[in-house]
Order: sequence, then structure tokens, then C-alpha cells
Amino acid sequence: MKGTLYLVATPIGNLGDLSPRAVDVLAAVDVVAAEDTRRTRKLLSAAGVGNRLVSFHRDNERAQWRRLIDELEAGHDVALVSDAGMPLVADPGEDLVRRAADAGVDVVVVPGPSAVVAALAVSGLPTGRFVFEAFLPRKDGERRRRLETLAGEERTMVFLESPNRVGATLAAMADVFGGDRRVAVCRELTKVHEEVWRGSLTAAAARFAGTLGEVVLVVAGADRVEGSGVDDDALAAFLADRLAAGDRVKEAARCAVTELGVAKNRAYDVALGLSRETTPGP
Repeated sequence: MKGTLYLVATPIGNLGDLSPRAVDVLAAVDVVAAEDTRRTRKLLSAAGVGNRLVSFHRDNERAQWRRLIDELEAGHDVALVSDAGMPLVADPGEDLVRRAADAGVDVVVVPGPSAVVAALAVSGLPTGRFVFEAFLPRKDGERRRRLETLAGEERTMVFLESPNRVGATLAAMADVFGGDRRVAVCRELTKVHEEVWRGSLTAAAARFAGTLGEVVLVVAGADRVEGSGVDDDALAAFLADRLAAGDRVKEAARCAVTELGVAKNRAYDVALGLSRETTPGP
């Protein structure tokens, strides 16, 4: 008999959110694979659970998945936990789950707290359709390019961000998405200093320029732009004229959005393609 791989959600702050089922599973398994064994040991101790812990994080994931598969194939039950919330959501474990399933191991989820879902629910923004973007690139240029691809996204967007970069990220969002776009800045959810701030991106960038605790950003999607009737050839001709007149790609795209009513991401993609075509090679 093979063991079972359990994916166990842990609290994102308040220890009272650890479910009775999660405690039972963590107490019963043979091995707990944890992103940070020191942090998980404190959680298990608070829950009155003593169990064998092994480290499982991004830096050792490739080396550890084989060890855990061996445990499962030997009939041992394994629980996978992250530092907080649901494992695998912007955390390691995808390869382990896939390989366990391929090996015929039962994979069971023990659901519970999730910073992503908690922030979305409390944001006051539309929740029917949303997209989770996790962490944006650290470098300014790469982060901006990623945001530009999301400028026309109509679904509510959820991002994770580190305290030392949240101010720069909000400022970049205000520039790319527009300063009036609505945002909920959710910090330290379920903890003593929990705060949910709602307002515009411009105001958020000014308000949260300093250091914060753990942060989830929930950003309103773009307003729906109805079809303007402008076909690709007409859009390309308009943008080519703007670029020839000296506009940069972003400026040309903005003019197309304003004057032609086309979606921002569509205008930017076409303008960028035209700019590359007309840039002299080496």
C-alpha cells in the first residue's frame, strides 16, 4: 500500500485558523514537508503536534521530491505545508504533486486559509472573475513590461508584494494602469496589525511608500472597451503615422486608445511591433 500525499493549508497569521482536520492530519502523517522547518515547528508545537519534519523549498525542491516519493511509495503518509496559506499557491510543490499522481499516489487537499482569497473577499472589488499574478518581476523595466501586458485586463487582479517594493510597484501601476484605478492594499491579514486600505492607485502609492508587513494588492480590472470597429490595418496605419511623427510607443498607443477607442494592450502590442520593424538592425 502506498502512502497518501496531503496538501495542508496553514494559518496566514492567526493560529486559530488552523482547522481541526488539519491538526488531525499533521498529527497522523509520518512526515511533514515544510518550506521553513523552524516556522512549521512552532506551528506544530502550538497545535500540540510532534512530527518528523523535512525541508522542502524552492532551492532544494528538485533534490527532495525523489525522497518524498520514496517515502510515499514505501507506504508513508506525507503532509506538504508552506509557510502560510495553501501550499503550491506561489509556492513550491507542483512537481511533487504531478510526480506523486503519476506514481499512483493519492493526493488529498486539506483546504483552509489563503491570503489571495482572503484579500479578494475583503477588497470590495468584483470577485466573480479574477486573475492571480503572484509576484511581479523585481527589476523596474521587467515589472513595467509585465504591467503593460495587463493594462487591458478586465478581471480583478491579485498580486503579492514584498514590503520594500510595494511603494514602487504601486507607483508603476498608477503610471501604467492610470492613477484613478481602484486598489485594495491588504497587509498583515488576520494578524494584530491587519489593515485593509481602499482607494486609488495614485493615493496608494503616496500612502504606502514606506515599509509594510506582508502585502496583497487587489487591483480593479480595466473598464470594458466595446469594439471600436477599427480593423488591424487602420490601427497599424494610425500608429505608424504617430511613430513617424516622433511619438514613442507608449505615447502612440495612448493616442490610439483616446482617438480610436481601441483596447490599450492591443494598441501597445501593435505599436511595439511597428517600432521593432522600423528599428535599424546592427
